[in-house]
Amino acid sequence: MRKRSLALAGCLLLTSSLSFAQAPGEKPAPGPEHKKLGYFVGKWTTTGEMKPSPFMPGGRMTSNDVCEWFDGGFAVVCKYEGKSPMGPTKGLGIMGYSSDEKAYTYYGLDNSPMVMASVPHGTLQAGTWTYDDEAMMGGKKIKSRYIIKELSPTAYTFKWEMVGDDGAWQTLAEGKATKAS
Repeated sequence: MRKRSLALAGCLLLTSSLSFAQAPGEKPAPGPEHKKLGYFVGKWTTTGEMKPSPFMPGGRMTSNDVCEWFDGGFAVVCKYEGKSPMGPTKGLGIMGYSSDEKAYTYYGLDNSPMVMASVPHGTLQAGTWTYDDEAMMGGKKIKSRYIIKELSPTAYTFKWEMVGDDGAWQTLAEGKATKAS
């Protein structure tokens, strides 16, 4: 009985491994959705306005962002430094595409005490990237979205919103990014 269980487990492991395998000698290649992330590759200057909220003070924010393809071309990694109403900022963001979930993904961290415990999922339609998320902020579950609208190959606007206690969307931050190179 034990041998049969081990054999079955081995077959299941082999079968699941084969479902992820590539043809011999084939290197995985980024798909068209991955390639669309290339829009963000380059050096960007970002300016915007943070709105006062229970989570942060309001005021002007600026940053210089450098976004590059990660090895393999499946993700874009952005590093940024700037200033916000909370002081100097420094962070890292990773944008990718999940073929399994048919969604763009984003994960970021910075030098603030707010740490992402979820991975927002996004769509791209007619030059508008919309990332939706539900996460804990200030001890309470918050529904938010981040919208990026491509204005040209070298400029986009952004808006970060959350659902307030009244059920309406409230703007947390908005601004514009301009590509330097």
